[in-house]
Amino acid sequence: MKIGVFGGTFNPIHYGHLRAAEETCEILGLDKVLFIPSGNPPLKSEDLADALKRYKMVRLAVVRNRSFDVLDIECLKSEKSYTVETLEVLLRQYRDAELYFMLGIDAFLDIPTWWRPEQLVSMVNFAVVSRPGREFGEMLSSPYAKTKDLAESGRESLTLELRSGRKAELVKITPLDISSSDIRRRMRAGRSIKYLLPEDVESFIISNKLYSPVQ
Repeated sequence: MKIGVFGGTFNPIHYGHLRAAEETCEILGLDKVLFIPSGNPPLKSEDLADALKRYKMVRLAVVRNRSFDVLDIECLKSEKSYTVETLEVLLRQYRDAELYFMLGIDAFLDIPTWWRPEQLVSMVNFAVVSRPGREFGEMLSSPYAKTKDLAESGRESLTLELRSGRKAELVKITPLDISSSDIRRRMRAGRSIKYLLPEDVESFIISNKLYSPVQ
């Protein structure tokens, strides 16, 4: 079984996240994608919604997709959430599965600044999705890249071999330039967020007065 692990603050989750997971699942032949909202991330923004509320938004967003699931293993923790520790839990829970940690090009290149990065890149494979304004060629600058050249053709995915013996599958997805930070800005300005995220998530944000201007 091949399982994608999609972590993040999801503050809030939107169609960019969902489409990236759907296309990655299809292109790499994943059996399931696990969404894992962070609880108390090391770098915490001022307008980060409560962890349980972010978990509920993700659950609302993925409930109708049989290939998607959401886990609360990070958002139930009061202490800081680190990716290495989350993957250790998942590797014990899914012993017979091949895990692919999903992230964008920019996040992968930032891994050297994460907690215990050398261990992280040796634990699982990666599914690195394209991002507007970024090129897969940038991946070659990673200290963990073993591959020296990428022959980018019309293929939907490329494989980057890592020095750890793991691999990073580089997945070209539909470019949807939607961001959680823009959605939060629109909410603070009293502007519409319709069609940027699922309707149930929009209703949850409005009913719970998330990201609203401070009165």
